[in-house]
Formats: sequence, C-alpha cells, structure tokens
Amino acid sequence: MKKTAVIVLAAFAALALAGARAEDTASADYPAAARAINALMRAHHYNPAELAAPAYAKIEAGAIALGETAQSDEEFIGGYNALWKDGPFSHVRLAKAQGTADELAAYLDGLRIGGGGATLEWADETAVLTVNTMMGLDTIEEIDTAYDEVAERGADKLIIDLRENGGGAFAVLPLVSHVLAAPYEAGVFVARAWNAEHDAPPTRKDALGVEPWEGWSIVAFWRDVQTNMLTRIRFSPTEPVFAGPVYVLTSAKTASAAEMAADALQGSGRATIIGEQTAGKMLSQKMFDVPGGFHLSLPIADYYSLAAGRIEGAGVRPDIPAPAADAMDIAKAQ
Repeated sequence: MKKTAVIVLAAFAALALAGARAEDTASADYPAAARAINALMRAHHYNPAELAAPAYAKIEAGAIALGETAQSDEEFIGGYNALWKDGPFSHVRLAKAQGTADELAAYLDGLRIGGGGATLEWADETAVLTVNTMMGLDTIEEIDTAYDEVAERGADKLIIDLRENGGGAFAVLPLVSHVLAAPYEAGVFVARAWNAEHDAPPTRKDALGVEPWEGWSIVAFWRDVQTNMLTRIRFSPTEPVFAGPVYVLTSAKTASAAEMAADALQGSGRATIIGEQTAGKMLSQKMFDVPGGFHLSLPIADYYSLAAGRIEGAGVRPDIPAPAADAMDIAKAQ
C-alpha cells in the first residue's frame, strides 16, 4: 500500500476486494454511458461554474466522442480516465462497477487493507511514523498503537513521513489529533449548495458559524457534505498526546487527505513541513452508478483550509523546501 491512488474518501485499489460482482459489459451502450457520465457531473459537481470553462467542455465532448468509438469496457474506461490526465480539477475517475455505489461505500467504511498502512521505526530516540495511506480501519489502529509506543518510550521528536501517501479517508483523524494540546479548527468542505448561492468562498466567520462535523465515516460524510452548504472540520486532542517536536515529510505525491493532515499539522503550529510542495489534489469525491456496469467518482465538495486557503491546485508549501529524497535526513538533523 505504498502508493495509494489520489482518491479522497475512496480507494479504487480496494474495490476489487469487494467481490467480483460486475457482469461482463463488453456490449455496454457506451454512447449512453458517456451521456450519463456527463449528466452526473452536471448534477453533482461541487461548483457548476467550473464546468463552464473551456477545459471541461473539451473533456465533456471527448467523452461523447469516446462513447461513439469504444469497443470494450477497457477501451471506454481507459479512454475516459486518459481525458482526465491533465484535467481542470482532480478526483474524477471511471472504474468497473463492483456492486452498487452504495454497497461499496458501506464496504469502504469497514475496510481493512491488511496491515502496513502505518509503520513505526526508531532512530535512537526519534520516532519515525510512515503513513502510506489514509484508508483502512487497521491503518487507524496502527496509528493509535504507534502513538502509544511513542508515549511509552518517551520519544524526543516525531517524524511523520507522508511522501508516498496519496490520500484515502479518515486515518487523518488520529494522525493529527495525537499531537494536539487543544482543539484545532482545520478547515471547511464547501458543497454545491454553497456555490449555488455565493460567488466567493466562505470566510472564517462563515466556517465557524456551523457546528463541527463529527460523523467520521465515509457513508455519513458523503451524505452530510451533499446536504450541508458547509462541513466544518475540527481536530480535538486524543490521548496519549505527543508534545514534542514534530516534522512532516512531503513530496509531490502527497495528496488529498494526506494534504489535509499536512496542512492541519502545519497550521496548528505543531509541525514543521520538510520536503516538496504537495500535489494540490484536495477535493472530496463520491462514487455514482453509471449504466453499463461502471462507477464514476467525481468531486462533490471543495476544501478550504482556515490557515492557508484552498488546497486544490495549490498544495501545501513546506517550511523547509527540499527534494523529497533528502527530507528524512534533514528532519533527523533538526
């Protein structure tokens, strides 16, 4: 699990584990599927104004053309995802369906990736916590266990390595919470309902005007973020709390929920970021059923950090810029 796909709140690599329920759709109606994909984007994208840009119009037309020429599922899926290689926003992907979108959301809520999502090593009295994905209940457990060991051993400092972390889901919660001495207001997800009534992103006052979201499940999040204009993210301290120096390693591969973690650790003043600017792919996506046996994931909410602003397209800037390959040595030398 060293390289997790850049998918906030879903992991396509995990979908195969849900069971091979999809039927052979080599004879799928690809023109109809292309039209359905475009309709889903128009109906559910977090900001329809972004779909008016020429870059998106080109992809939309490309999808229709692909539907007319595709001869197999592989050609249709591969062709559509290729259209998004340099797309105007992140978190769009087409995949073969494995059950319904609702079934897979429930599956992902209880997903266990099989271990190795987070590992703890030691360099003398420095704890090095490598977190390769934000997916998996077992990743959450591994992070909690690592912080227990850090507390028991009395680490002098903590290095959190997110250089290979492409995101995922809610392992971000314990990763951040175990180093906080007080609650931290991290940011807010901005949904279609907000953008329908406002021409500007929410202010800090707007964000703090809604109650903090406490669901911390994929199913609950997808429901709430589409229902509410704003979904406020607050991290609260979790015992044991590590109070020593924290260094976070990043690369251009650090994306999505891993960017949320890096931003919160930096913005709270609890960590120094060392490495490269992160990917700038920080949106919330949801899966939708597409006729013909496909799933489309598309972004249903944007994310604004209360400390740094919008992360999509910008990334998290390191405090100490350095090539990713050198970041560990620099952190150990601090």
